[in-house]
Amino acid sequence: MSQAAELPERESMEFDVVVVGAGPAGLAAAIRLKQIDPEISVVVLEKGAEVGAHVLSGNVLDPSALDRLLPDWRNEETPIKTAVTEDRFYYYSSHGSVRLPNFLMPKLMSNHGNFVVSLGLVCKWLAEKAEALGVEIYPGFAASELLFDEANNVVGVATGDMGVTRAGEPGPMYQRGMALFGKYVFLGEGVRGSLAKAAIKAYGLDQGRDPGKFGIGIKELWEIKPEKSRPGRIEHSFGWPLDDRTGGGSFVYHLGDNQVYVGYVVHLNYKNPFLSPFEEFQRFKTHPDLVELLKGGKRIAYGARAITEGGFQSVPKLAFPGGVLIGCAAGFVNVPRIKGVHNAMTSGMLAAEKAAEALKQGRSNDRLNDYDEAWRASPIGRDLKPVRNVKPLWSQYGTRIGVMLGGLDMWTNTLFGFSFFGTRSHGKPDHACLEPADRHTPIDYPRPDGELTFDKVSSVYLSNTNHEEDQPVHLRVKDPALQKSSELGVYAGPSQRYCPAGVYEWVEENGEDTFVINAQNCVHCKTCDIKDPNQNITWVPPQGGEGPVYEVM
Repeated sequence: MSQAAELPERESMEFDVVVVGAGPAGLAAAIRLKQIDPEISVVVLEKGAEVGAHVLSGNVLDPSALDRLLPDWRNEETPIKTAVTEDRFYYYSSHGSVRLPNFLMPKLMSNHGNFVVSLGLVCKWLAEKAEALGVEIYPGFAASELLFDEANNVVGVATGDMGVTRAGEPGPMYQRGMALFGKYVFLGEGVRGSLAKAAIKAYGLDQGRDPGKFGIGIKELWEIKPEKSRPGRIEHSFGWPLDDRTGGGSFVYHLGDNQVYVGYVVHLNYKNPFLSPFEEFQRFKTHPDLVELLKGGKRIAYGARAITEGGFQSVPKLAFPGGVLIGCAAGFVNVPRIKGVHNAMTSGMLAAEKAAEALKQGRSNDRLNDYDEAWRASPIGRDLKPVRNVKPLWSQYGTRIGVMLGGLDMWTNTLFGFSFFGTRSHGKPDHACLEPADRHTPIDYPRPDGELTFDKVSSVYLSNTNHEEDQPVHLRVKDPALQKSSELGVYAGPSQRYCPAGVYEWVEENGEDTFVINAQNCVHCKTCDIKDPNQNITWVPPQGGEGPVYEVM
């Protein structure tokens, strides 16, 4: 805003712990803090209109962390109902598939004992548990700024101002954001959170670590014919429609009530600027196996989200003065398992335990180094270390050879506790992997048929995405000239293709190529923040409560 000095003072509240993000990590942290000491005051801020509105995951839930957090949950009424009954793994070609024998898969790849769930519904249930313990949860409040003291320690967060016009001035419904001060701040915003990104940069938390690596996961919920439903069946595939040098794969998870999650993950270190992850997902559904499954069914929901894939090598330092990173903000996804919720919850619980100990000692706004040092010896480290080479081997050697080498490496880690490969580096960050357009041929994707395959507009509609148009654009382009000369001139405008929601367009206006940002379409996947080749686009939260509303995703 142009006249910052004239803004009214923020109202403020004080807590022992301020948690940003009501996802699995944040809610587990809040619950654990109250379990340890009911007198600890805890607030959870959630940018979605309600808890679970912005939560998107596969999701096959590994309940190991939940068993530690709420040991009696199996005796209660919960949204965790569909136990996994069957695991299937496939290699796809364009015309068929080869099922890989389960005995070839390392034990850690088994989903026995896991559950197919709506993670959004699980988070709503966890929020009820947290509130029953006295946790304050504020949905619709987007934390937009870290607050520092004179010694550069984080002392809280500020929520974004509401009612700011597109011109950046207070509108008729203007309301100043609030300051929430805490002795410790937990950043559990999920993948590529704006505050976590700021903290990593401010304190150099990524120094000495491999660059963060990411994928984009695109997911639909279908209602299929009853005779095709197999509740508890889990299917994963790799291969077609991606070429051998592009990483990714599919998931198909059967729930109850004749519903099935169908999704696709594309690793964001791909080279071809003409590739569209959304279109690859639509093409995937034309495979004979998917045609047979989905024929006669109905698509009822859609969403997309970036996924952390760096794993063990890429986890930054987790503690900074006054706070910590938890969950996907830290990057705890196990890539071959496509699972991170159990690790996210474990990190929240671990951070809670270390913060509670510090509070008991009378400490505040310092580094919780014990948390930073503890995760590698915790269940998180034991989960991530054996799979640390899967992603770099896949990236270096391609799908067929890389997956086989990754499988071998998981077996040696599982059986003997060592790796022939040591710890491989991920190399370049994902945005630096994109190559100029003149090295590649445009991809001719088929037009959607409206029955099995769809366009972005109809898909975004199913995500229930909504943004007030008269507000500052929350997708910020630092240098418009660079966007035109490089993103368009060198890379042929990949933003039009990597975005799964039709946010970005290059259009001709008065004979000039113009970059158009349809911010109201944004589903908050944050792929643009990751994949833009010049790191020229920055995602920040819009007004609180806006974005997608994932009801059962």
